[in-house]
Amino acid sequence: METIYLTHPIQYDRHENPPTVMALGYFDGVHLGHRTVIETAVKIAKEKGAMSAVMTFHPHPKEVLRKPSEPMYYITPLEDKITEIETLGVDKLFVVTFNEIFASLTPQQFVDEYLLSLHTIHVVAGFDFTYGQLGKGTMETLPFHARNLFSQTTVAKVEEHGTKISSTHIRQLLDEGRVEEISQFLGRDYEVKGKVVHGEKRGRTIGFPTANVAPIARYMIPATGVYVVEAVLDGRTLQGVCNVGYKPTFHDSTCHGRTIEVHLFDFASHIYERGLTVRWKKRIRSEQKFASLEDLKKQIQQDTETAKAYFNQ
Repeated sequence: METIYLTHPIQYDRHENPPTVMALGYFDGVHLGHRTVIETAVKIAKEKGAMSAVMTFHPHPKEVLRKPSEPMYYITPLEDKITEIETLGVDKLFVVTFNEIFASLTPQQFVDEYLLSLHTIHVVAGFDFTYGQLGKGTMETLPFHARNLFSQTTVAKVEEHGTKISSTHIRQLLDEGRVEEISQFLGRDYEVKGKVVHGEKRGRTIGFPTANVAPIARYMIPATGVYVVEAVLDGRTLQGVCNVGYKPTFHDSTCHGRTIEVHLFDFASHIYERGLTVRWKKRIRSEQKFASLEDLKKQIQQDTETAKAYFNQ
């Protein structure tokens, strides 16, 4: 898959580009609903003998339009999104820089400059996709702006057990720590890629050494608590238990910031500065403060047994 980064204004001649079937969307998570949109575009492109393409945007429009006091966090930061889209057999990916200039384009300008100029002959998008200034363009207005120069397929709402599959719902599950429910919407376990950094090294003194994982991008982190996890290290999948939180047994406040600490079963190597991907399987309990170090050790042992029992099922 070829990835092309676009920043307004773009200079493309329709006649110099191959006929293209374009899937449109932000696609944070590349969840099962997004995959339906993209796979539909790939299928139609094959039927038409055209190139399949995806157009996505970066950063998230909310970062530009709402200017939040804190940065956005993502289900799939851009590099992960690119990787997931590539698995779907797409020929070309366009990543459009979403800035205030791009956001000010009228719906007609977007169609003319970003679809027609790229020789789009068919568009595929979800029923709720919007385009142009203030999102005034919709899938219902798209035929008008297309002026019969391309056709379109609108993908209806995709549901799982009566719940719409959406990035918003997956974000809510992460915020609530309900990671075991995510795979039915995402189509895979939720992952956070990070690097093992030096921490307080307290775990090794109580018999449970941990890898302190610093995310390498702005991932959404599940709610504080203790989780059953898998960790991928150099292609090897390891089992473990993970604590997300502020370590209240040792710290009086949240001023230290949240940490991700993974205890890997039957593993004792030093892995500082190495990449580690955490796959979230199930939440065991909320984070809590213990009256003594001995109470903490007993709870960690119980958490470890709970996690091992999960993997043995």
